[in-house]
Amino acid sequence: MGLTRSCDDRAVPPTQHHPSHPPSEPPHHHGPGDKQSPGDGHGHGPGAGHGDGSVGGHGHSHSHSHGPAAPVSRHLRRVIAAILIPFTAAVIVGLVVLWPGGVPSHKRSGVGFDRQTQQATVTRVVAVDCKSVNASGGGPVGDTSLTGDSSTPQTAAGTCKKATVRVDTGKDTGRTFTEIVQPDQSRQLHEGEKVVAAYEPSAPKDLQYSVTDVDRKFPMALLAGIFAVAVVVVGRMRGVMALVALAVSFLLLSLFILPAILQGSNPLLVAVVGSSAIMLIALYMCHGLSARTSVAVLGTLVSLSLIGLLGSKFIGWAALTGNTDDNTGLIHGLYPHIDMSGLLLAGVIIGSLGVLDDVTVTQTSAVWELHEANPSMGWRGLYRAGIRIGRDHIASVVNTLVLAYAGAALPLLLLFSIAQSSVVSVAGSELVAEEIVRTLVGSIGLVASVPVTTVLAAAVVSADRRSSTADAAPAPVPARGGRGRRRKH
Repeated sequence: MGLTRSCDDRAVPPTQHHPSHPPSEPPHHHGPGDKQSPGDGHGHGPGAGHGDGSVGGHGHSHSHSHGPAAPVSRHLRRVIAAILIPFTAAVIVGLVVLWPGGVPSHKRSGVGFDRQTQQATVTRVVAVDCKSVNASGGGPVGDTSLTGDSSTPQTAAGTCKKATVRVDTGKDTGRTFTEIVQPDQSRQLHEGEKVVAAYEPSAPKDLQYSVTDVDRKFPMALLAGIFAVAVVVVGRMRGVMALVALAVSFLLLSLFILPAILQGSNPLLVAVVGSSAIMLIALYMCHGLSARTSVAVLGTLVSLSLIGLLGSKFIGWAALTGNTDDNTGLIHGLYPHIDMSGLLLAGVIIGSLGVLDDVTVTQTSAVWELHEANPSMGWRGLYRAGIRIGRDHIASVVNTLVLAYAGAALPLLLLFSIAQSSVVSVAGSELVAEEIVRTLVGSIGLVASVPVTTVLAAAVVSADRRSSTADAAPAPVPARGGRGRRRKH
């Protein structure tokens, strides 16, 4: 899947027309951009550019930007393998040692997401007077997630809705219950609507079920299907492999990373092993088993290591506990042995991985294509040209990362704005400081990945060119005749 071209495709002077050629044969014509290799066939038919000399008994290949990229020399392949094979073996060992036996069980708290839920359908909705159902002046009726609320009393005047809801799954399938919807609630229930019902077995029978959310399976599945079709239509086989890699990433996240953390394994160690496995599978599956992909893997690995080190230091110095909202508080309450600051660091590493892959693959491809366009360019020239491309990438990627975090925390930022808090006090609060550290540490890793990956790619490509030139055999005299000679350029 990675682009490869013959390592014999080097820049050498064009060979002169041999006097043994019959006068009737036209000489080979080459444009100024054509590079002729000794003893290779014209690579314009099927399988061209592989340098296998399969056309007409002698070969000549032309380098095209859309063709396969050159495999590196045997020596460099050994060097890369000496680094990546032990690393891959260590990742496999880590997966085996840390692999969980499943999510540990616990007694449900009945709070937030830790509730029993069933699928349900709204079968009937009728208008009623709010006072007749005690919906005026009291607390919120039913589940507060529908109101967005609030323990404050709500005064509803006018007409409310009385919804009859049927349970569709579980041991109480077919059972109905009623839900009162006040006129000022942000979400109203409609007849035929699919909803999620929370179940509390310890409550009185009439109050065991309540509507907690809307069932969004269909629109979410439809959107995912549109995304998959778009990726396949535009990316073709690469798009298919990208979707497979995405599925593998989700499997590793749900079957390894999350259960291993819940079982008490070190969150940082689990994140490093899991992220490394995702990186290896995604990059090699999407971009092929090649030296180009291996350089991107090395650049990603170095950058992830830097992110891990910086994150560990600054999370400690800033005294960030990682326990800043209701969800993390619930996790800590259910599993008090989990290191919440380590969980925060694990999130930083996993969150940075996806953008890192994009940057390192882009930089590696840029250097390889620069080498294809000008094979005589040395590693310094390749690095300077590649880093100019990388600077544009840095500006866009860092801005994207910051805006992504700001968008996710927009409601929180609005609350601080309403309270008219100063920028210093907002940034110093743990809830915001956690996002600042997450953003800055990830951005530093992204910035560092550009020069690191560029210099690795430039060194590999230029070292391979020198190695190939030094080991090149003398050009053999082309044999007379052959089908390849009848091609005119």
